[in-house]
This record gives sequence, C-alpha cells and structure tokens, in this order.
Amino acid sequence: MPQVFPQNHDPDGESSVTGLVHSVESCGTVDGPGIRFVLFLSGCSLRCRYCHNPDTSYVRRGRTRSADDVLKEIARYRDFLQAAGGGVTLSGGDPLFQPDFAGAVLKGCRKLGLHTCLDTSGHLGVNAGEEMLADTDLVLLDIKAWNPKRYRALTGGELRPTLEFAERLASLRKPVWLRYVLVPGVTDNLEEIEELSRHAALLGNVERVDVLPFHQLGRFKWDELKLDYTLKDVPEASAELAEQVRGIFRRGGFPDCVH
Repeated sequence: MPQVFPQNHDPDGESSVTGLVHSVESCGTVDGPGIRFVLFLSGCSLRCRYCHNPDTSYVRRGRTRSADDVLKEIARYRDFLQAAGGGVTLSGGDPLFQPDFAGAVLKGCRKLGLHTCLDTSGHLGVNAGEEMLADTDLVLLDIKAWNPKRYRALTGGELRPTLEFAERLASLRKPVWLRYVLVPGVTDNLEEIEELSRHAALLGNVERVDVLPFHQLGRFKWDELKLDYTLKDVPEASAELAEQVRGIFRRGGFPDCVH
C-alpha cells in the first residue's frame, strides 16, 4: 500500500490543504532549470544511507502550513523567478509522502504561471495522480541504484516502484531529469551504470542525467539526530570517477550529463 501522510482539508477548497514543511530556499540553482523557489516537505518512505538531509525524512521535524500560505509566499517571488527562467521545485524528504498538499501547491503554482518541478525518488509514484502530473512540468527522478538488491541495502525499499513510475512518466512523455548519486564502493559498479544508461535512453523522455558525487557534508546532521551513519568511512567520489561515469551516460545519448 502507498504511504500517505494524513493531511487536513477544508471546505473552502484545495488552497486550505495543510502539510508539513521542513524549510524553503528562495534562490535554488540546482533543483531544476533557472533560479528556483524550493519547498522542502517533511517525510520520506526511504532511509537512504547517504542522505544529506536526514532531518527531512521525519514528519515530526516539519512545520504545519497551508497551501494557501505557501502560495502567497511563492507569489512574492513570481516576477523574479519568471525573469530568471526558473520556477518552483517541490523536494524533501519526498513530496509524494504528502500528495494532497504537494498537488495543491503545484496546482497553485501553475495558476501563477510558474514552471513546476517535482523532485522524488519515485518510490511513492503511485501517489502521483493524473491531476498532479498534469500540473508538473518536470520530474527530477532519483534512481538510487540499478541492482534491486543493492537498492534495498542502500535505501531500505524496493526498486520496482521507481521503475514503474519512470515507465508511467515515459508513457505520458513527461520530461525527466535523472539523478544518480555516485558513492564509491556502493553505487559505482560500471556495468550496472551502463545498464541504467541504456534503460534511461529507451524511456525516451529523459532529457538529461546529473551524476552527483557522494560527499560527507551532511554527516553532522546524522550525528545531531543520533542516527547510525554507516558511510562515515567512505571516501568522497573522485573527479576522475565522476567523469568516467558521466562518460557512460554521454555515450548512452545524454550529452547534457555535465554535473
């Protein structure tokens, strides 16, 4: 069964849906095209061992806000975001953990004339209804690992829901930017990356691939939360390894793989 965080509704309409917001970033530059207003929602169905924002995984660390309140804040940045070729990105955590709230914010952003982006692992892709996807211009899809056993060991979840969501997005011809975190000794199997590259090319809707080298910048958050950080001794991905992996995706048909 898909996981959904209970959200409050009001007879006045979608704008009164409430959700748990972890934080916002008004000038994001790495979560979609242009300069973006990034809304980080609380809650996630996965527990990725390399997560650099583990605090967003727990709903108890969020602040209750209404979609109307969030949209009023976003509206103040509308002209700037449009002039900067940007828009609004819903991230987290995973926004599909709170689908009603995420859907209401996306719909409101479309009414404001803003480009919309959904940043998700796809693990809860079944929570993304037709209306939500119609209000989404771009999906940033995080594929954590290509091997199902490796995926489960890394995230605690199953890979299949993400692949099914990717196939659904392909059938809708919904633009996707694929994201892959490169962790030495964990997600750096070049044969598996070759397979992922071929699969992404076959989907037909993946516009670009971002290879994100693993780093240790989020380790202090694990310590603050008193969580067991199992990758503390893993080195950061070298520039040479990252470029080798980007080369695989470039040869697979993704020339924009430059990050």
